[in-house]
Amino acid sequence: MAARKRTRTAPAPAAAPVVPAPSANSVAAAAAIEARVARSPAPQRGEAKATINDVARLAGVSKKTVSRIINHSPLVRAETREKVTALMTELGYRPDPLARGLAFRRSFLIGMVYDNPNAQYIVNMQYGALEGLRGSGFELVVHPCDSKSEDYIEGVRHFVLQQRLHGVILVPRVSEDQALVDMLKEVGCRYARIAAVSLDETARMIATNDRQGAIEAANYLESLGHRHLGLITGPKRYLSARERGAGFLDALARRGVKVPAAYVAEGGYTFESGVSCAEQLLALTPRPTAIFALNDEMAAGVYKAAQKLGLSIPEDLSIVGFDDSPLASRLWPSLTTVRLPIRDMGLHATALLLAEPGSPKSAPVITPHLVARESCQPPRA
Repeated sequence: MAARKRTRTAPAPAAAPVVPAPSANSVAAAAAIEARVARSPAPQRGEAKATINDVARLAGVSKKTVSRIINHSPLVRAETREKVTALMTELGYRPDPLARGLAFRRSFLIGMVYDNPNAQYIVNMQYGALEGLRGSGFELVVHPCDSKSEDYIEGVRHFVLQQRLHGVILVPRVSEDQALVDMLKEVGCRYARIAAVSLDETARMIATNDRQGAIEAANYLESLGHRHLGLITGPKRYLSARERGAGFLDALARRGVKVPAAYVAEGGYTFESGVSCAEQLLALTPRPTAIFALNDEMAAGVYKAAQKLGLSIPEDLSIVGFDDSPLASRLWPSLTTVRLPIRDMGLHATALLLAEPGSPKSAPVITPHLVARESCQPPRA
């Protein structure tokens, strides 16, 4: 079996330590540092960067004191803190998260585990997580996996234990796997789950309420007068696909609009599957006047299929997507879609993981909503 690829996401550049306004003592300390640095051999081109040992030696303190300052311990005098912080800035010293983890018997790494074919979704999620970690001293490492593989949970276990993770963000679809969650509990790794509905206690859960967003899409298209509608779902094993699809079909049924089974095509949350599913739906008679694709990647595929057939958007075909990825506003005409605040979801997940043990914590309620742009209009008479 092929080895599972593991990648590492570089964090946003850490902010330089904040140095308080200099006191008389700190001015003298700074002068002493400058003299000590001047007497010490400077690192030559190609040499290793400054280490915690260098900082401790040049500051005239123990390595343990430097470590306490890095980790904001109150057990250090203000004068010493100023002196060492100034020296770290001068040397360009950046603490290594793995080394910090070894020293404190815990890691300063947050993991993100995902099995999702939508690259836009994953990139936005990572941006949100990195924003949440900025200034915290933690870094993000990612672990793509194949949840259809028999041993993927064992692969995640190895990732968690090898990296000694402080916590893990579980992205759909892996967030929906209770066996994976049970393994994380077994090894004592905290986690935050992101899913279409609530699957866990609020301190570990970000529920995105996908069904409500699909309901808005259905109500909008029906209000424009569309009665012949097509639906492109995601893979059935994804809870998001089931929730979005059911919300759309149920909302239309309540408005007296039935979507025949032939007008529902299962996609794979990819551009290519959007093209093939749209070609299948647009070959039907009567041809649908509107198609709802359960993510923006597949909606973009509908654009391509429509254009190949010479159909105008939105005059001949209205299209609605889901997620409101950057792609949605870049298509022409711009895509009407359901906005899911994916970056915010990543940010909220890191907040759950960084919260102090025992502190009350819960993520804000995520409410998707429709963003009407240029890809929809009433059907031709």
